[in-house]
Amino acid sequence: MTRLFHRRKALMTAASLAGLSALPGCAGARSRRHDLDADVRHIPVIRARNDRIDRITVCLRPFRAAGPRLEVEQVGRKSVVHNYGHGGSGWSLSWGTAKLAVERAAISSGQKVGVIGCGAIGLTTAIVAQQAGAQVTIYAQQTPPFVRSARASGSWTPSSRIVKTSELTPEFAARWEQMARYSFSCYQNLQGLPGNPIEWDTFYGLKSRDAQPTPPDPIGFAELGDRLRDIELQGNRVPVHDSRLPYCEVLKQPNLIFNVTTYADYLMRQFFERGGKIRTMTLHHPSELTALPDPVFINCTGYGARALWNDESIIPVRGQIAWLIPQPEALFSMEYENVYVVSRRDGIVVQWQGEDMGHGYNRTDETPNVDEARRGVSIINGLYKSMGYNV
Repeated sequence: MTRLFHRRKALMTAASLAGLSALPGCAGARSRRHDLDADVRHIPVIRARNDRIDRITVCLRPFRAAGPRLEVEQVGRKSVVHNYGHGGSGWSLSWGTAKLAVERAAISSGQKVGVIGCGAIGLTTAIVAQQAGAQVTIYAQQTPPFVRSARASGSWTPSSRIVKTSELTPEFAARWEQMARYSFSCYQNLQGLPGNPIEWDTFYGLKSRDAQPTPPDPIGFAELGDRLRDIELQGNRVPVHDSRLPYCEVLKQPNLIFNVTTYADYLMRQFFERGGKIRTMTLHHPSELTALPDPVFINCTGYGARALWNDESIIPVRGQIAWLIPQPEALFSMEYENVYVVSRRDGIVVQWQGEDMGHGYNRTDETPNVDEARRGVSIINGLYKSMGYNV
């Protein structure tokens, strides 16, 4: 979940909804060499209405200024490998960061390993540990769909709130790139599975004609997306000259998404098929690990590590989603006037992203804000109405 994903910011200064330039009223659109291919007529229509909101969820993204914690610590006789603090990049980086964490755990075949946490990072790390030959038990207070990462927007955003520019080092940048490339390769191999847990959609980025200059980032999140330009599919940016339309520039590009409900179910089944076990429990202090049978633990507690490990370097970044009823005939993603939309098979994400990148920073409130949810839906509703649709 992120505002103006860094990956996209590198590709557009403030992009806009591509296919719309060929809607009725855009006279001469086909004759312009810079316009989109002729088969693009319009974007799918989202029925963005408040009476179609079926739930509102809030996620606290675990941001650390120095980036994710990947290091080894001893707790009594137990060895603990930390793997948390991925900001808004947890799903995107999960396979790559799991690989690094398991390597640090130096797992031997048949060894018992405990994974703490059952979210995006925990589940993936448990499977990678199993692939290394470990017998894995997950210790967690909650399992999907009740974990925080189940409330994510579900897009490939590997550099979203991952590190501060002031803390960025060449070593971290290289490690991040290693994680991102490995994760991307794993997702390439997960496409086409039943239920489409991983798939590509089309992203339409729309620059409003009334858009104000992008405000400076008050937090200073680093942008690393340029390091992946050779593997990420690039898009087409198109000016839109018809002043009757509410946007003046468009970006159309492929967008890798996670249908989180199906994907989490897939991960759970993979974990159990490999002999994994889950023990539901709440840990209050690291010393409690000494009473558990596993000699090695991998700590994947995300924002929960702030309390469990007393790690005040974790800063919550609050993100809220209004979920609309799914529309299987309209699977795509878009961004318009600081509202990000992902129409997934398991629901339509509508997220108002705030006025700047500081929105939600250091906010711990997980209570849904109904007015904020309706604001995002109203903006998208207004977009379609301005184009003549009655959604």
